[in-house]
Amino acid sequence: MGGRRVTADHGRLDRLGRHDAWDGIKAVVAGMGVSGFAAADNLTHLGASVTALDESEAGDRPEKATLLEILGATIRLGEGSTSTLPDDVDVLVTSPGWRPDAPLLAQAAARGVPVWGEVELAWRLRDPNHPAPWLAVTGTNGKTTTVQMLEQMLRRAGLRTVACGNVGLPIVEAVMTESENSGAAYDVLAVELSSFQLHYTSSMSAHSAAVLNVAEDHLDWYPSMAAYTSDKGRIYRDVQQACVYNVADPVTEQLVRDADVVEGARAIGFTLGMPSVGMLGLVEDVLVDRAFIENRRDAAAELCTVADLATPAPHFVANALAAAALARSYGVAPAAVRDALRDFVPDGHRIAEVATFAGNTWVDDSKATNPPAALASLQAYDPVVWIAGGLAKGARFDDLVRGVRDRLRGVVLLGTDAPLIAEALARHAPDVPVIRLGPSETSPMDSAVAQAAALARPGDTVLLAPGCASMDMFANYGARGDAFAEAVHRRQREIEQ
Repeated sequence: MGGRRVTADHGRLDRLGRHDAWDGIKAVVAGMGVSGFAAADNLTHLGASVTALDESEAGDRPEKATLLEILGATIRLGEGSTSTLPDDVDVLVTSPGWRPDAPLLAQAAARGVPVWGEVELAWRLRDPNHPAPWLAVTGTNGKTTTVQMLEQMLRRAGLRTVACGNVGLPIVEAVMTESENSGAAYDVLAVELSSFQLHYTSSMSAHSAAVLNVAEDHLDWYPSMAAYTSDKGRIYRDVQQACVYNVADPVTEQLVRDADVVEGARAIGFTLGMPSVGMLGLVEDVLVDRAFIENRRDAAAELCTVADLATPAPHFVANALAAAALARSYGVAPAAVRDALRDFVPDGHRIAEVATFAGNTWVDDSKATNPPAALASLQAYDPVVWIAGGLAKGARFDDLVRGVRDRLRGVVLLGTDAPLIAEALARHAPDVPVIRLGPSETSPMDSAVAQAAALARPGDTVLLAPGCASMDMFANYGARGDAFAEAVHRRQREIEQ
C-alpha cells in the first residue's frame, strides 16, 4: 500500500472549477473506459497531475494511453495495475461499476482521499457563466429510451442539447464542450445516470429528475436491495424544479418523499391511468399533462395518442410520459413533445420486431437484461413463446413467472442461469412446456429459434426477453440480439424457399 500522506487541502479541491488552475492537484483515475478516458483527458487539460490505471489492455486502451501520455499523464495498464493507490493523491476519480471494496477505492477511503465519479467531476466543471441545467433520469429499466425521447423533445423545442452520461456522450465531455459564440455548447443536458454513477455523486443539483422504477438488479454489486434503492434516490437530492416519479411504483414516490430538495420543487407523478392534478397520464388513448398547465384542476394538455408511439407496450408508454414530464418541467411546449414522440424510434434490441412468417411474429428485446425488464416486455404480448436465460446477477424469477404464466405458450431456456428460471417455472407455471438447451450446443440461438418455432401456434409472438445479462455466451446484449435476428432470418429463408 502507498504512503499515508493526507493530501490536499480539500477546501481548495472543493473550490476548483473549469476556470481554475489545477496545478499541484494529483488525481488518480480508476478505469480507462469511455468515462475514465474523458475524466483523465480533461483533468490533464486543466493542469492536474494525472495517473490513470486499468487492469485491462483490451480494445482501444493502448491507443488512449499513448494519447494521454503525450499530454503528460502517467498510465498503467495490465494485471495488477490497480492493486495499489499511488502516494500523494489528492482525489480519486472512479469509473462507474467499481465497487467500494475494490482495493484502489478501499485504500482511498482508508487514507481520507476523496472519491468522485465522473458525474461528480462533471458537475464541478460546469461553466459558472453558462451552466446548462441537467434533466436527469435513472431507474432499473427504461433509462436510455427515456433520455433519448427527452433529447428529441428538447431538440424539437429548438434547444441545443445532447443525451449524455450513461448513454451517448460522456458527461464530462458534454460539460466541457464550448461553442464558438456563447461559450456554452448546450442549453440543457438530457442525462442518464446509473445507480453506480449516482453512488459516487454528491454535489449534483438537477433542474428536474426522474426515477422510472426500482426493482431487483445488480445484487451482485450491492449488499442489499435497500442500498441499491438508496443510490437511485440520490438523483432527487437538491432537485430544483420537479421530482418525477412512477405512480405504479410506490418505491419511487417514497424516494421523493425522503428527498431533500430545493424549496419549491414539485412532485410530479406519471401513470398509465387517469392522471390526478399534478400528474401526467392517459385519458383513454391520449397522453395528457395535468401538471404543467395553468388550469390543471379543470383541464389537461394533450400531448399525443398511444397510436403515435412506436409501440403501445405499457412500459414504452410509461417512458414517454416520464420524458414528457421532464421536458414540460423545462417549459417545452406540448406540440414539441408530440412531434418528438411521433418521430421517435427506439434503439435496436428494444422490443424490435424482427420478422413475421408462418403465422408468428418474432421480437428482439435482448436489452431486457433483468426480470423486471423481461416482465414489462412479456406483458405487451399474449400468447407468447418466451426465450430467456443468461447471467442472472443475483436476481430471482418467481415474481416474473407469477406475473406472466397465463400468457406463456412455452419457454426456451439457455445460458448459465437457465436452471434458476426453470425452477421458478416449475413452482409457479408447472403446466407450461419448458425446453432447456444444454451448454454444449454449437449454435445455441439457432437451436433456441427452432425449439421456439416448434412450441408456437399461429398468432403467437416469439419473444427474446432474456431477463439476464449476456456475457456468459455473448459479448453484450447487442451481440445476443443480432444472433437471434440472424437465426430468425435463416429460419424464415428455409421456410419460404
